[in-house]
Amino acid sequence: MAEGEKVGRRSEEGGVEILVMKNPPVNALSTALLADLRRSVEAVAADPRVRAVILTGDGQYFSAGADLKEMATMDLANAPAVVRRGHELFGTIAGLRVPVIAAINGLALGGGLELALACDLRVAGESAKLGAPEVNYGLMPAYGGTQRLPRLVGVSKAKELIFTGAMISAAEALKIGLVNKTVPAGQELRAARDLAHTIAERAPKAVQAAKRSISEGIQLPLAEGIEGEARLFETDVLPSEDLAEGIVAFAERRPPKFKGE
Repeated sequence: MAEGEKVGRRSEEGGVEILVMKNPPVNALSTALLADLRRSVEAVAADPRVRAVILTGDGQYFSAGADLKEMATMDLANAPAVVRRGHELFGTIAGLRVPVIAAINGLALGGGLELALACDLRVAGESAKLGAPEVNYGLMPAYGGTQRLPRLVGVSKAKELIFTGAMISAAEALKIGLVNKTVPAGQELRAARDLAHTIAERAPKAVQAAKRSISEGIQLPLAEGIEGEARLFETDVLPSEDLAEGIVAFAERRPPKFKGE
């Protein structure tokens, strides 16, 4: 990570990319960090070699949310534009063609939680705390939290978390489906890397088509979602060379070598 950069990018073998936020002490989502994150996400989106992405925070925290000190000096007339840019960025993350995994260390609060919600999967350390405390400061979730959280944990539980502004433990987050798994504190990135590399070994076109089918279909009536699934299977999966490789590898009893073609 170059000096002054708020987001570092590290490439690993097999097409796994790791994006690390760095804005000490709590990785607050300042305008500078969000701008760097946008550039990093756009670079990942343009790289055809990428098969999976991990997003995490440097140090002890994933992200404690909005930079309240910066907000205190902001002209509130500019707030709607800031929120729109946040929506666009988080939407871009959610819409990446490849799976995105949040490795949650320490705290994921407010905008930090909303950032994790924009990811496909979430791995949290056992000591992590998650929550939407915006109402404690006269705010509300405004980076998609009121929409993504109820879709993930259900309307009633989302309302409870947002209306009370309470933090919950990683164990509770796992229980309600907010995170996919918990691991010992300090092992979040290792566990996320294991998961990302497992995904990266699978057929890229199949994984990406499945992600698109789920993301688009969940917002549609069942019949329309199934029709979309069938269309993606026909256009993206059936013609792929990886499908042929998967069948041959199975017949030859060897691991497949997927090229994403």
